[in-house]
Amino acid sequence: MAKVTIGLDAELVVEVMVLAGIGSPQDAVEAVVRDYIARGHRTEARTELKDLNLRELDAKPQEPQG
Repeated sequence: MAKVTIGLDAELVVEVMVLAGIGSPQDAVEAVVRDYIARGHRTEARTELKDLNLRELDAKPQEPQG
């Protein structure tokens, strides 16, 4: 996998290291990014089921109102 080098504020990285309990700045930031991505995928999976249910309701024929 390709690697990318970025610059981050040292205080931000230290905060991430402390909160994640990880001693390596690289590993701590990588863990946070991976968690963020995984959380996004979980959210997509949950909302996709709701969207499918709503589409099924919209697709059902409506009874004529009289």
